[in-house]
Amino acid sequence: MPVHDLPAAEEPDDVVHAGTLLPHPTAKYLSADEFKAAFRNHPAGVAVITADAGDGPVALTATSVFSVSAEPPLLVFSISDLSSSTPTIRKADTVVVHLLGAGQLDIAKLGATSGIDRFADTSIWTRLPTGEPYFPAAHAWIRGRIVNKMEAGNSTVVAVEALEAKAPAAGDPAADAAEAQPLVYHNRTWHRLSEDSKIS
Repeated sequence: MPVHDLPAAEEPDDVVHAGTLLPHPTAKYLSADEFKAAFRNHPAGVAVITADAGDGPVALTATSVFSVSAEPPLLVFSISDLSSSTPTIRKADTVVVHLLGAGQLDIAKLGATSGIDRFADTSIWTRLPTGEPYFPAAHAWIRGRIVNKMEAGNSTVVAVEALEAKAPAAGDPAADAAEAQPLVYHNRTWHRLSEDSKIS
């Protein structure tokens, strides 16, 4: 029986009506600290997102990037309202998502440090022919067009259609180099994934 046909007393705690998630009236929400603690042991890959909406380049480090579709090629990430880069990314038509290896920890830290000019060192960044700022040292990057934005709490979820990508090909020494080992953020610390981390 469809959810909307159930008697009210039999509805589950979270009921979808007209595309909106409605919390049960007696639901108890986690505190921010409880929510963070639940995710503390959940590692995430590290990316740096860059954009320029006409007011100068911005960059931020994100652990929320994930792919959602291969055909069409779509990825999603979230940006906090507290980030100084968020207004520019919201206005931008395109972004570059850098998927970082352990050898690019300096770029990850750069994007994660507030109150600095992240583009002061002109030797580590340039622009693509299409105008977007990017870091050539990144293990892989994807240029994409923003196709959707959704406000969620104190963040914005951004959906991006991939237009262009650059990554070392299989068998390329750059793909196997130690600096290409994935950079992961776990329990408030940077980590490198390597052959030693395999368990099967």
